Amino acid sequence: MENNFETNNEQNENVNFEARINLQPLQENVQKVKAEIAKVIVGQNKMIDQLLVAVLSNGHVLLEGVPGVAKTISAKLLAKTLSLDFSRIQFTPDLMPSDIIGTSVFDLSKSTFEFKKGPIFSNFVLIDEINRAPAKTQAALFEVMEERQITADGTTYVLDRPFLVIATQNPIEQEGTYRLPEAQLDRFLFKINIDYPNLAEEIHIIQKENELQSRDKMSAIATIISQSHILDFQELVKQILIEQNLIEYIAKIVLNTRENAFLYLGASPRASIAILNAAKGFAALRGRDFVTPDDIKDAAIPVLQHRVVVTPEREMEGITSTEIIKQIVDSVEIPR
Repeated sequence: MENNFETNNEQNENVNFEARINLQPLQENVQKVKAEIAKVIVGQNKMIDQLLVAVLSNGHVLLEGVPGVAKTISAKLLAKTLSLDFSRIQFTPDLMPSDIIGTSVFDLSKSTFEFKKGPIFSNFVLIDEINRAPAKTQAALFEVMEERQITADGTTYVLDRPFLVIATQNPIEQEGTYRLPEAQLDRFLFKINIDYPNLAEEIHIIQKENELQSRDKMSAIATIISQSHILDFQELVKQILIEQNLIEYIAKIVLNTRENAFLYLGASPRASIAILNAAKGFAALRGRDFVTPDDIKDAAIPVLQHRVVVTPEREMEGITSTEIIKQIVDSVEIPR
């Protein structure tokens, strides 16, 4: 018996417990990106993690918060750390679809129409105050956000990879704004709500601004990840392992949104896929090559809160979609 026990111990020592996927380069680059952003942004660690997960999962993000909570600067800082073509579009009530996707211009020298590409033809697009533009302008984003392509005058133009949209909106101001339709909201992987900083963070913000004085904040930020590395990391994330019982766990959470009495509209299968991709992103961010229930929980709220519609009765009572999603996630049994 003793000899068998010693043999088993020797075999266990020879077992290789190394990760199936080498995530060390990804983690090192992510930590460098966080360090660069922290030079300007105080706190907001959860938001930064969610933005990075969206990049790794190749998903678009809707940032929502009152003015002055660093929505736009956070997106610009993230873009600066990534070696990608960047463009910013300020949405206004008079903005036309052609101002975004481009338009055909007649070339007198060639006697032909030539398509002039709009600012959407970029790798990283920041759309500021997306709810400022009317519905027809918002609709111009449907195809490009879902299929990463533009169709104009019968010709399809495929955008370079990666293609990421980060849009901001103010939830308080209603005058001169247009509510995003459900079809538009469904194109965003995450909706991230940005809260006010606490007292300690507020003091740190004031101190940091006093130290920086009039210096350009963007000039202090270094570029960390190249375009090719981003594409490689996105492919790595797709390979993250998820067990069958966790796939069923995702399906049960989404199914509960369709059967919940407090919700007028539940989440679609696109939401299930979004939770899957985001959960893999969270796992990679944490250095794991497999998904855990905690990864799914962290993905569920930012993925689902903008894809469901609260019933008018519950909305009048002040119940939010975020609170309902939390209740649903807590009620679904965690796989063992």
